[in-house]
Amino acid sequence: MTKVAYLQCPSGIAGDMCLGALVSLGVPLEYLIEKLHGLGIQQEYQLRAELVQRHGQQATKVHVDLAHEHGHHDREHDHYHHARHLPEIERMILQAGLPSRAEAWSLAVFRQLAVAEGAVHGISPEKVHFHEVGAVDAIVDIVGTCLGLDWLGIASNDQGWPLLYCSPFPTGGGTVRAAHGQMAVPVPAVLKLWEMRGCPVYSNGIERELVTPTGAAIATTLARDFGSPPPITIQQVGLGAGSANLPIPNILRLWLGESSSLQSDFTNYGDTNPSLETISVLETQIDDLNPQAIGYVFDALFAAGAVDVFTQSIGMKKSRPGILLTVICHPENLPNCEAVLFRETTTLGIRRTTQQRAILQREIQQVETEYGKVRVKVAWQGKDVIANVQPEYEDCAELARKYNLPWREIQRLALHSWYLKRLT
Repeated sequence: MTKVAYLQCPSGIAGDMCLGALVSLGVPLEYLIEKLHGLGIQQEYQLRAELVQRHGQQATKVHVDLAHEHGHHDREHDHYHHARHLPEIERMILQAGLPSRAEAWSLAVFRQLAVAEGAVHGISPEKVHFHEVGAVDAIVDIVGTCLGLDWLGIASNDQGWPLLYCSPFPTGGGTVRAAHGQMAVPVPAVLKLWEMRGCPVYSNGIERELVTPTGAAIATTLARDFGSPPPITIQQVGLGAGSANLPIPNILRLWLGESSSLQSDFTNYGDTNPSLETISVLETQIDDLNPQAIGYVFDALFAAGAVDVFTQSIGMKKSRPGILLTVICHPENLPNCEAVLFRETTTLGIRRTTQQRAILQREIQQVETEYGKVRVKVAWQGKDVIANVQPEYEDCAELARKYNLPWREIQRLALHSWYLKRLT
């Protein structure tokens, strides 16, 4: 059995929320304290955990109390007293005597964060001055999270990454006070991290900072893919509480489960295998639109980046016949496709979901027939197994019209030419 984890973050993600979820799952606080001592900064903070209520739900809140402070430390409203550069943080981690996986993951998270911050400020990663994330508590959050994931025994793929997956991120909104003054939410480092991994995001209507740079760095570095949960049997769910009081429970949920599939199946899940991708699905039902408009809507949706569009006949309220219009697109094209639906149809509401789509490796090849050239789409399963061969419809149609021949005849000739070319 393969142990797999999934981060569900309806109210966002921060480093302390990750620690809380891990402690909730059974990672001993004493173990984290002991291993973190190797960083050599134990005199600068104290680590403690407590059970708290968030809208009637119990969750674990982990605090990193800095030595210069008295009482609760609120990461969202306080300037950090300690700033470090990447090389110093890397030396601390390498000299800490951490378990090998925790060491490698911690280094990767800080490197990812330094690359993002460097891109924002236009400097090299090594020169990044970590205002928000180089402080003691953020180092503890990141290294502690990597220690906890390792302690839980989450499996690794062939490249050594944990089999950890993550939901889409809520964007948040408004502004937050930071070392560079007031900044728009999401802050630039978080946006850059999302851009680097092509993360799916959405707005839940909460105008607060929901995803911190530390939380984004942990998720975008360690998660293999973003979207719906992978197929697992859930064994336990850890609940990590955030600090802010939000309209919904401010809780990060870490699902821990197992798969009866081979580990190689999960090694290939997500970004390590181009055959699985995250897509968005838009759906709306319509019963009061002139059917002549549907063809125009199709063209507009494809122009906006839709991968596929289709309709189904349905019966609606008051026995009205209607259609269910479905649009499949990549997450980055969702806003444009949704705008087309609102502009070109009479719908008043559109449902959206994020799903995983398994796709075959494909390429376009060109063949010569006695009537002209035809492009052929070839799909592969694995390295050598051909799963499907289809001549392009428009190429066949153009030749069929030009020479007044049946479309099926042109398609047959194109397939025949492709197989002859493959045999030779």
